[in-house]
Amino acid sequence: MTRVAAVDCGTNSIRLLVADCDPATGELTELDRRMTVVRLGQGVDRTGRLAPEALERTFAACREYAAVIKELGAERVRFVATSASRDAENRDEFVRGVLDLLGVEPEVISGDQEAEFSFTGATRELTGRTDLERPFLVVDIGGGSTEFVVGEEHVSAARSVDVGCVRMTERHLVVDGEVTDPPTAAQVAAMRADIEAALDLAAGTVPLERARTLVGLAGSVTTVAAIALDLPAYDSAAIHHARIPYERVREISERMLTSTHAERAAIPVMHPGRVDVIGAGALVLLAIMERTGAREVVVSEHDILDGIAIKTAQEAQEAQEAEAAKRRSDLPNR
Repeated sequence: MTRVAAVDCGTNSIRLLVADCDPATGELTELDRRMTVVRLGQGVDRTGRLAPEALERTFAACREYAAVIKELGAERVRFVATSASRDAENRDEFVRGVLDLLGVEPEVISGDQEAEFSFTGATRELTGRTDLERPFLVVDIGGGSTEFVVGEEHVSAARSVDVGCVRMTERHLVVDGEVTDPPTAAQVAAMRADIEAALDLAAGTVPLERARTLVGLAGSVTTVAAIALDLPAYDSAAIHHARIPYERVREISERMLTSTHAERAAIPVMHPGRVDVIGAGALVLLAIMERTGAREVVVSEHDILDGIAIKTAQEAQEAQEAEAAKRRSDLPNR
């Protein structure tokens, strides 16, 4: 077992997983998992830069995570940064801050790499299930982008497109710096058209119609699931592998896009950082289900973070084996 720390820094949130991992099987024993909404992608779609206050929120979370990683004694740390930092002109400032706080340089990964990690994390526990048809379509609805991955045990096609709950909210639902409360029908229609265009792009690479099981990841999907299950409080165990029918997703999407900020904030499972972006996230999920004809979505709490941890442990083992082989080759012949 290798003790690893994986950090996933996206457009809306930054998350940490510290776990013991068996590199051979990918089995994880979770020691600590936490999430902080930092809105790193605040304004990036409009300005092309990471805002100073967004950077400070992210660095504050990194300080907290550094203490947890040190306390638990992780052998390897990997920090993966996704959509917002990939797009920003001043991403070097972000890289330097993370390096100073965590001692590792963030990997600003491509959308395709992001998709690979998400698929590994989401399907590790599903591949042996006989009640789920193959291939899987894994969709990771983030703040700035959505990843589409089709595969069975391994990825066969992947594509990242620039539609996410934060990007869609800022592009279509913000007027004069404020989120419309609630959105107008015209705003929702424009957002839907943007999402449909992105689905056209994704379908050019990923055969969406071939998928037999839709697996949904990340905060927009898990929040929709928590609402659908009518949970009194967010319950990760109840949400993990829940199967939410299309009709419930449609009802919740319509509700989120016609309710006020106060009404959404009053939902018991709603994280404060998702109140203004859940409508866009739910609409992305609904559009995907309608495009693919999925009658339900299988919700996974295991996602890109788990994939990062598994891959990090496997790479650590490979490095150890390579070093051992080198030492053997350096021994004098007897």
